[in-house]
Amino acid sequence: MLTPDEGEALFAPLSAAPALLLAISGGPDSMALLDLAVRWRAARPSGPALFAATVDHGLRPESAAEAEMAGAFARKLAVPHTTLPWTGDKPAARLQERARDARYALLRAHAASIGAGVIVTAHHADDQAETVLMRLTRGSSIAGLAGMKPLTARQGVALARPLLGVAKARLVAHCEAADVPFVRDPSNEDERFGRVRARRIAAVLAGEGLDAAGWARLASRAARAEDALAAAAAQACAAFAAGRSQGAFCAPMADIAELPEEFALRLVGAEAARVGAGAPPRLERLEAACRRLLEAHRTRAAITLTLAGARIRLTRAGVLEITPEGPRRRGVASQAPSVHVSGSNTASDAVAWGASLGNGGQRA
Repeated sequence: MLTPDEGEALFAPLSAAPALLLAISGGPDSMALLDLAVRWRAARPSGPALFAATVDHGLRPESAAEAEMAGAFARKLAVPHTTLPWTGDKPAARLQERARDARYALLRAHAASIGAGVIVTAHHADDQAETVLMRLTRGSSIAGLAGMKPLTARQGVALARPLLGVAKARLVAHCEAADVPFVRDPSNEDERFGRVRARRIAAVLAGEGLDAAGWARLASRAARAEDALAAAAAQACAAFAAGRSQGAFCAPMADIAELPEEFALRLVGAEAARVGAGAPPRLERLEAACRRLLEAHRTRAAITLTLAGARIRLTRAGVLEITPEGPRRRGVASQAPSVHVSGSNTASDAVAWGASLGNGGQRA
């Protein structure tokens, strides 16, 4: 079992939150999370109120019973529990990705309804290894190789992952030793899903010495490098603040072209995100768009692209203009592939936003 001291170290960063919503599925990881959180809170004179929720995706006949089992154990521990069903037709393609998006949407809505500003998930060290490996195979940037962070924000709600440094085997052992019930999801063995295939590869690499601890070191070092890169990019791109207005951006392309390529990429993408308020892109599409801009600048050609709901125009005079994209006519394709990027509100945040690109447009 994990010790009380270990539990205190895991959950202490969340002690100031008024309420925590624990996302539990019935699997050993999340059931250990629930048990550890309850033990941690019981040992403190004060702290957050605990709530639990289970998203029933309705993808397997057993899912309703599993949600009920998770809820029954939560109630036994005096933690209010709610089952959140994913209703409607289920997609045939990208099922795990769509299910994940639906899960977080349901959890966010429920967290808001109960006044919990933090959603706590049971992502652990093995999940981190698989995430970094999957991003590596997609050619991720340094930001992507940093893996999942212990605390992030998603659409106004904090997302905490206190177990990122704990191996899955320890969580299973904790459940067994503490008599915590759990179930095993058979989809975790279905190799149609990319994460399951990554798990198989990770097991092979672990046999060669690259285990979960090794992936964690890689993620930590990549995060350190990304933090330094983002700070340097923000400092360099602060010179372009004069070209930024509420709904537009304008700057000489010659000045942007003199930046290191990574900084130029972040600046153009961030300003398009700010103006167009788009969603996270696939990094390679953003890179392709910026290559076209730089080539047009070199040949003194005019070019117009769309990026994250923004219209990006390089004039023959060498001025880069970013404005909101106008409504598209039905059946008329854009002259260039759209590239969507995540939004930001401040200059430094907009440039540091590059971290959101590193996962190839995929979210953990």
